[in-house]
Amino acid sequence: MAPAHLFNVSDLAAAHPLGTVSPVGVLLLALQAWLLLVLLVRLMPGYSRRPPIAPRTVPRRDTRVSVIVTTLNEVTRVGPCLEGLMQQQEPMLEVLVVDSRSTDGTRELVEAASRRDPRIRLVTDDPLPPGWVGKVWALENGLREAQGEWVLGIDADTVPAPGLVGAVIDAVEQDGYDVASFSPQFRDQTPAERFVQPAMLVTLVYRCGAAGATQPPPDRVLANGQCFIARRDLLVQYGGYAPARASWCDDVTLARHLAANGARVGFLDGSNIIQVRSYASLAEMWREWGRSFDLKDATPLWRRWLDVAMVWAVQALPLPLLLIVGSLMATGSVQLSGAPNAILWQALLVVNGSALFIRLFMLWALRGCYAERGWSFWCSWLSDIAAAWRLTLSTARRPKAWRGRQFSELAAS
Repeated sequence: MAPAHLFNVSDLAAAHPLGTVSPVGVLLLALQAWLLLVLLVRLMPGYSRRPPIAPRTVPRRDTRVSVIVTTLNEVTRVGPCLEGLMQQQEPMLEVLVVDSRSTDGTRELVEAASRRDPRIRLVTDDPLPPGWVGKVWALENGLREAQGEWVLGIDADTVPAPGLVGAVIDAVEQDGYDVASFSPQFRDQTPAERFVQPAMLVTLVYRCGAAGATQPPPDRVLANGQCFIARRDLLVQYGGYAPARASWCDDVTLARHLAANGARVGFLDGSNIIQVRSYASLAEMWREWGRSFDLKDATPLWRRWLDVAMVWAVQALPLPLLLIVGSLMATGSVQLSGAPNAILWQALLVVNGSALFIRLFMLWALRGCYAERGWSFWCSWLSDIAAAWRLTLSTARRPKAWRGRQFSELAAS
């Protein structure tokens, strides 16, 4: 539930001797109207966004791509990823599985895949140095081994469709990108996850804009490390993965770093070329994805709190406020005509009704991001308060662990 200090029904309804509404109501309306306008500006380019990328059905031989997959005890998840990569045609040159000394059978599984497809090679990363997140260090080790003109990072919990590698090269060359990442389609989620995770996903769209839209300013670039491609020479020129070495959202940090140095960075809809099953339960998703989805380390603290205010104001609160106003109207406490404060109540209805309409439209627009939907997906807008609360917690706290590894030094920095 929303913290009580965010709004107070009695303050909204209280009238002064002159019949005017409390300044609390005026300030809330002004804040919501301003942030709703900001949201509309961010979402408008989405109307001309590029449609989902289609798999490429024929090979390309005019360039080469090195795929890097990082692993740490991924035996239960990496199999479908490797199967999907073995179905890739040219321009895929190699698959470098950079393992951080797994003990659960991951290495044996990768070695078995390598015997079936010699393009797959197991690489053991060097011991993790101080100040690095494990996944980013593994990517850096993979970059040192990569031979392709392009480097494509693929997460172990993804399922690449046949034709993925050729499709991402087609997409970046068509639009002239130096760097691009692709949003996935989520699969095999529990009903509980489908009730909460779409609301968390919407907060990202509200904060950064729609995938496939016009490239935003560098400090608003969004990225997805589950499918992230870049020119190898560009990565090397600007420090490899080191600029994101201590970041909890390394993909966004790296993309914004490269964009700030003049690279053309894209974020495109990859729901037709890659699927992901990241978490085993709602609790794991709430903990692991919630750890960094405030985009810490890539966004100034003041802006992250402004984003929190936006999510509360135009995503989480419109439905409760509409219910409150409706209940006050039903009891006769609010009049929409003939009262000095009627204009304010009408404005509150218009602003919050518009915000709720946009929210429901976003649910429809994001339906292709989910392989299964059902009632829990279509009702996920009812969990917007939970998503806003998780964003608030993520913004207020510094993580200490990720995928079983402790990072006390990073947590203290």
